[in-house]
Amino acid sequence: MKTYTFDEVKDKYIGKKGTSERDAYENELRLDLIGDAIRQARKERNLTQSQLGELVGVKKAQISKIENNLTDARFETILKVFRALNAKINFNVELMNQNVNLA
Repeated sequence: MKTYTFDEVKDKYIGKKGTSERDAYENELRLDLIGDAIRQARKERNLTQSQLGELVGVKKAQISKIENNLTDARFETILKVFRALNAKINFNVELMNQNVNLA
């Protein structure tokens, strides 16, 4: 029985790296991870969505949408949420096969 790597499966069923289908999949996956990280941090801080929304200056519904990846939240709003949660943020940006770490 032949086994396949996860990347091979993604290449076959979603598209190869660099295709619009693969880029959309990877982008959606990253947004899901951000929403999950926000939910987990909020719960660890014992905050409700309403309380976090008050800290950030948005309504509970906006926090819910961010946590459930139901909105294209502004980057500034995401940063405000993490700051309100007192969470350290690190971003890695890949440019022409080089990694640049932005903190």
